[in-house]
Amino acid sequence: MYPAYLTEEKLHEFIRNAIKEDHGDGDHTSLGCIPEGTQAQGHLLFKQEGIVAGMEMAEIIFNVFSKDLLFESYKKDGDAIHEGEVGFKVSGDAIQLLSAERLVLNCMQRMSGIATYTHYLKSLIRNSHAQLLDTRKTTPNFRIVEKWAVEIGGGTNHRFGLYDMVMLKDNHIDFAGGVAKALKSTKSYLEKSKKKLKIEIEVRSLQELREVIEEGGVDRIMLDNMIPSQIRQGITLIDGKYETEASGGITEMSISEIADTGVDYISVGALTHSYKSLDMSLKAI
Repeated sequence: MYPAYLTEEKLHEFIRNAIKEDHGDGDHTSLGCIPEGTQAQGHLLFKQEGIVAGMEMAEIIFNVFSKDLLFESYKKDGDAIHEGEVGFKVSGDAIQLLSAERLVLNCMQRMSGIATYTHYLKSLIRNSHAQLLDTRKTTPNFRIVEKWAVEIGGGTNHRFGLYDMVMLKDNHIDFAGGVAKALKSTKSYLEKSKKKLKIEIEVRSLQELREVIEEGGVDRIMLDNMIPSQIRQGITLIDGKYETEASGGITEMSISEIADTGVDYISVGALTHSYKSLDMSLKAI
């Protein structure tokens, strides 16, 4: 099943736009060299180990090109994969198959890279209760796919966009004139607009944290670019009244120590901006 934000309508819109970008007025290479009606088979070959993501996406893409393309999967999203294994077999009209090939591979290689890195970071904090979050640091027009891959890898999606949660970050606070002013104005805006959105606020110091606690009315507090000892102090001050999130420059070298502070969430932008795509190819059989 899809994550809640990924409706069938949005997914098919993404696929249509991707096809339009790649095809223009036609796949002239396939149309020019392959006789109409030629039947073919191909399979997806994994060239390195990791966590596969995009199997369901691949089947949907092939079905968008042609309902007559037969898709047989040997792996499911979230499975561990190894070099030399086959992920799926697809058969049917050769031109349709080749026309879909690159879009399927583009999605699966990137999604599997994200899922693999997410799974790895998640394993580093498995002994804590902290949840691993993605961010909005995604590829424009590719966000639904990247965030889907994070979930497949065992991570948790943060807000999808600017519209489904309020997050007051450093620039919002500075432009608004400080923590208290930013919070008061935001709460007033939500009340007037009758929008029931959760509020998260970023704090850069324990002093800003005290101001947030004094003003109140938030759901989560992000402790930004703080070392573990500061995070522990912050969690003590919050005293369970609000959810806590650590963010800012967190790497595979530091994430375990951050998780051990007892923070509820850890957000890592690198999940979707610094992953390495997995190597795989679609080969004729």
